[in-house]
Amino acid sequence: MFYDHKNIEQKWQNFWESNQTYKTESDTDKPKFYVLDMFPYPSGAGLHVGHPLGYIASDIYARYKRHQGFNVLHPIGYDSFGLPAEQYAIQTGQHPAITTEENITRYEEQLRKIGFSFDWSREVRTSDPSYYKWTQWIFIQLFDSWYNKRNDRAEPILTLISHFESVGTEGLLAEQNEQLNFTAEEWNSASELDQQDILLNYRLAYRAETTVNWCPGLGTVLANDEVKDGKSERGGFPVFQKKMMQWSMRITAYSERLLQGLQNLDWPQPLKDSQEYWIGKSQGALVKFEVLDSLENISVFTTRPDTIFGATFVVLAPENPLVKNLTTEGQFDEIQKYIDLTAKKTERDRMADVKNVSGAFTGSYATNPFTLEKMAVYISDYVLMGYGTGAVMAVPAHDERDHRFAKKFGLPIVNVIENTIDIQEESYDSKDSVCVNSSFLNGLNYYDAKTLIISEIEKKDMGHGTINYRQRDAIFSRQRYWGEPVPIFYKDGMPYALPISALPLELPEVEKYLPTEAGDPPLGNAKTFAWDEENQKVVSTDLIDEQTVFPLELSTMPGWAGSSWYFLRYADPENNAVFAGKNLTDYWGQVDLYIGGSEHATGHLLYSRFWTMFLKDREFISHEEPFKKLINQGMILGMSAFVFRIEGTNQYVSKALAKNHQTQKIHVDVSLLKGTSDELDLEKFKTWRPEFSEAEFILEDGKYITEREVEKMSKSKYNVVNPDDICEEYGADCLRLYEMFLGPLEQSKPWNTQGLSGVYGFLKKFYNLYFKDNEFAVSEEEPTKEEYKILHTLIKKVVTDIDNFSFNTSVSQFMIAVNELQKLKTNKRKILAPLAVILSPYAPHIAEELWSELGHVETIEFAPFPVFEEKYLVEDEIAYPVSFNGKMRFKLNLAADLGIPEIQEAVLADDRTKEQLQGNNPKKVIIVPKKIINIVL
Repeated sequence: MFYDHKNIEQKWQNFWESNQTYKTESDTDKPKFYVLDMFPYPSGAGLHVGHPLGYIASDIYARYKRHQGFNVLHPIGYDSFGLPAEQYAIQTGQHPAITTEENITRYEEQLRKIGFSFDWSREVRTSDPSYYKWTQWIFIQLFDSWYNKRNDRAEPILTLISHFESVGTEGLLAEQNEQLNFTAEEWNSASELDQQDILLNYRLAYRAETTVNWCPGLGTVLANDEVKDGKSERGGFPVFQKKMMQWSMRITAYSERLLQGLQNLDWPQPLKDSQEYWIGKSQGALVKFEVLDSLENISVFTTRPDTIFGATFVVLAPENPLVKNLTTEGQFDEIQKYIDLTAKKTERDRMADVKNVSGAFTGSYATNPFTLEKMAVYISDYVLMGYGTGAVMAVPAHDERDHRFAKKFGLPIVNVIENTIDIQEESYDSKDSVCVNSSFLNGLNYYDAKTLIISEIEKKDMGHGTINYRQRDAIFSRQRYWGEPVPIFYKDGMPYALPISALPLELPEVEKYLPTEAGDPPLGNAKTFAWDEENQKVVSTDLIDEQTVFPLELSTMPGWAGSSWYFLRYADPENNAVFAGKNLTDYWGQVDLYIGGSEHATGHLLYSRFWTMFLKDREFISHEEPFKKLINQGMILGMSAFVFRIEGTNQYVSKALAKNHQTQKIHVDVSLLKGTSDELDLEKFKTWRPEFSEAEFILEDGKYITEREVEKMSKSKYNVVNPDDICEEYGADCLRLYEMFLGPLEQSKPWNTQGLSGVYGFLKKFYNLYFKDNEFAVSEEEPTKEEYKILHTLIKKVVTDIDNFSFNTSVSQFMIAVNELQKLKTNKRKILAPLAVILSPYAPHIAEELWSELGHVETIEFAPFPVFEEKYLVEDEIAYPVSFNGKMRFKLNLAADLGIPEIQEAVLADDRTKEQLQGNNPKKVIIVPKKIINIVL
């Protein structure tokens, strides 16, 4: 029977859509299972075959759980705000909403074509005002909250105000920007402006001056992961460090909870390690170093207070506010020059450059509180303002960077730890080191020495023991257009949240998407974007009078804002009264299975955990963590093609001859190759791009052979394979099976289109099990034991594989089972009906078609998954290999339950044994039940 995949797949995709097969009801009588893919960003390039890998895996699992009787939530939506759409708008003048809508339409068309069982009715888009209304609402909740360290949770800001009104800061334990101390009387007599300024010190969403990655070319602040080698990942524009007033999220309040919560998550260990490193918990001491001839002192956090005797100089981050006060007049130019130089480096660059130390002397000196020696105060870009206090006590004998710095600037090196030198460096000369013995340290191990030194520091009132975290508060504002407006207006320069009734604060229309001439963000171009407090509405900016009409915040939220809570909105996407009903978030709870890329380890996944913990603290939801189990899928790699251009010419030399010339290796589109070979189609190449139109070729054996290389599949590498083409030629079921067949889900693997034909052949074999002479032919006969054994071997393997996410080995077992059933010419309903159900999570279209042919009116989607029965794998007979002196001569079928005496009696009575013995008695009969018989002559 002809397997017409095109008609079959179109038929069932139409059926699923018209019957809303995958629409999920919140049926609390069923056990729930929540399966989710990481939020896709709809780019203009559409999907390539690498993108669906994780979606296919999650879809298999979602379908499997439906077969098991679970109420499955498997939604889809789009992370539709972002820089690419805005940059396209700047280049073309087209509104980002238009291109975003076009991109989503394209994505949805491709996703539907692959046959995913998404509940499309729950689709959300972060750029839809009905969605970002609630992102803004969450921001306001964060703005109106503080972190009570005594209760270890976020609380409404009103409870903090009440505390201030009653006792001021007395007894207060709070996460804050700086330590404040005031009485209730001082608070109650303060102006509203002063009170609001104080509250900003405690709010979980707050505004403060922050060092950011500023990209003038894009006109916006960039996150660390958007910067590479000092340039923007998008566009390659220079990025500078700059201090700006920015909105931040106090994620640091949750550092310990984020760290401890990892222990209860079923996530890949490398991912958990990344978060643990990012959070960076360190135990140590905060030490004050007094500055000579100054009222200033320098606070330093150190994890090794036991090395303080070896601290010989102090290094400040160039951004440290102390630099201005500590720089002497003679050093001002040198310091400013160095600060300007540092501004061109991102923090990531500064951290990565371990060997090339640089710096500048401020002209000031501090005092070592234990040795009382003078310590020169320098600035250097290897010290980061965001870690600790933005200052380090340098112990060059026991820290590699400090040592390099000391060598470069001729600073003292003092060894204090067990008279040993820790630095492993060829240039190190022990004669450079001076050994200092301290009565505090003699005979003590590291931990005891550390504890004793901290105790001494506290006795001298020069510091205290403390815990520090590397993680910093997350910068939340972006100087972009295409993002969620921040629901804040400014009165007397102080931020106030808009009333909830004013949400959503919608993106205004602007004439251009670039910053204003005055340097304000793009929203500064809006003509109607001011807040009328009296009439509670957005009005023209011309009406701003700072009396009743006030300016609105011009920055927008970062890309991670909308993706930090979208998994909650899926529980209740149509709710206009709340972000999600608590009864529904309680029912769906955590995402049971989350699949996505490992690149989001310290971005999206940390922010999502932070927002979930916050919403739990404020009792809007009941669970602490968003994602119970997480799997990072590997990449499907592309097979790129390259041509070799002889440098300085327009000649292109074939692969084998390239070694004879000085050449430049150039990517070419894989579609320019002939069929599945490595041969370049010369005419296609010449018309591909104008610069190749006059190309000349040096051939080998009359052909131009390209070089092939496996690398990341990317539009920029011209190695993208379009899933639409695969679905057209081989079908979506074939694509789904093949992507799983390529290898373990978590591993990266190369794409090879040639491999599709084998999987397509399997589908045709499977389909034809149900037909004879082009007619559907399924028998009602009872299957044989052998047929039942094949079926239940498959059930056992597939259930185990799905539970372990080993989808590739399931596909292999499908092929084995179908081949065996084909040999037996199996056409029994009791075999073929469950077979269709077992395959349906992987290849749903063909399974639905055959289920229908079997006489079912309802979809296969909710048919119970076949249950494995061990009895069908228990052997009634054993085919014993019978050997004589270790050489197998024949096989003897015996009942599986026979004991050793009965087996020996049976084998010795066999005529073939007698022929081998030739009338002699065996010296020994060795029997391993259910395995072998060996007769020793």
